[in-house]
Amino acid sequence: MTSIITNTGALAALQTLRSVNQNMEQVQARISSGYRVEKAADNAAYWSIATTMRSDNKALSTVQDALGLGAAKTDTAYTGLESAIRVVDQIKSKITAASEPGVDKTKIDKEVQQLKNQLASIAESASFSGENWLFNSSTVGAGPKNIVASFNRSPDGAVSLTTLEFNAANSIMIDTHSAGRGILTKDWTVNQTTSAGTVVTAAYFLINASSASMGSGTEIKLDANTTPEQLGGMLSAVENMLQQLTDSASALGAITSRIDMQEAFVSSLMDSIDKGVGKLVDADMNEESTRLKALQTQQQLGIQALSIANTNAENILQLFRQ
Repeated sequence: MTSIITNTGALAALQTLRSVNQNMEQVQARISSGYRVEKAADNAAYWSIATTMRSDNKALSTVQDALGLGAAKTDTAYTGLESAIRVVDQIKSKITAASEPGVDKTKIDKEVQQLKNQLASIAESASFSGENWLFNSSTVGAGPKNIVASFNRSPDGAVSLTTLEFNAANSIMIDTHSAGRGILTKDWTVNQTTSAGTVVTAAYFLINASSASMGSGTEIKLDANTTPEQLGGMLSAVENMLQQLTDSASALGAITSRIDMQEAFVSSLMDSIDKGVGKLVDADMNEESTRLKALQTQQQLGIQALSIANTNAENILQLFRQ
C-alpha cells in the first residue's frame, strides 16, 4: 500500500540515518579525545577504575618528589660524614705522629686545631632544605627522620604510606646545646696505661662546642707536657669517634641505596599504571579510523535511500495528471 500520510520507506531510511549519525558522533568524539571511555556514561566500571588509578598515579608522582628530596638530604649528610671521616683520620695520624720522641707537639696541635675547625665547618654546612643531620643547636635533640617511600592501596581500598627512617641522633657530630649528643663533642671513656703500668680510665672529647651541658672529659689538645699515656688515651678516643662516624655513614649509604632502588621502582610502577589505564580507556585509532570510513559510506547510502523514499512519494502525483 502506498500512502501519502505515512512514508514507511522514508521513516526507515531516516531511522537508519539517525543511527549512523549517532555512531559517527561517537567515533568522532573518540578520535578527537583519544579516549574510548572518556566519561562514566561510556563505561562506568572502566571509568571508575581509570579515575582511581590516575589519582593513585598523582600520589606516586608526589612520592617521587619526596624521594628526590629525601635523597638530597641523605646525600648531603653522607657527603658531610665522608669528609669528616677523612679529617678525623688526619687527626688520628697527627696524634700518632706526636707520639714520636722529639716531636714538637705544639706545632702538631696547631694542625690539629685547624682540622677541628674544618670539622666544625663541615658539620654546620651540611644542611639541605633547613635540615642538618650533623649539627644541632636546639634544646631538643635530633630524632628519627622519615622519608616518604611509597603510596599503597590495599585490596579493600584503604590507602597508606610507607616511609624510610633514619635516626639522625646517631649522626650528629656537634651539639652546641648538649655536648653529650654529639659524636665529636661528647666524652669518650677509654682505658689508658700510666707510666707505672696501671690501667686507668680517662674521658676525652674532640671539639669544645661551648654547650650549655658540658661533659667532664678533657679536650683533645697537645702541648709540651702531654704525656705518651695521654696520647694513647686520645688516640683511642679518636678511634672510637672514627668508628661511630663510619657506622653512621654506612647507615646513610644503605638508606641512599634504598632510595635509589625505590625511585626506580616508583617510576616503573607509574609507567605500568599508565599502560594499564590506557588499555582500559584509550581508543584504538586504527580501529576508529576504519569505523569512521565505514560510517561515512553508510551515511551517504542512508541519505541516498532517504532521497529515493521521498522521490517515491512524489511519483504519486503522476497518477493524477491528465
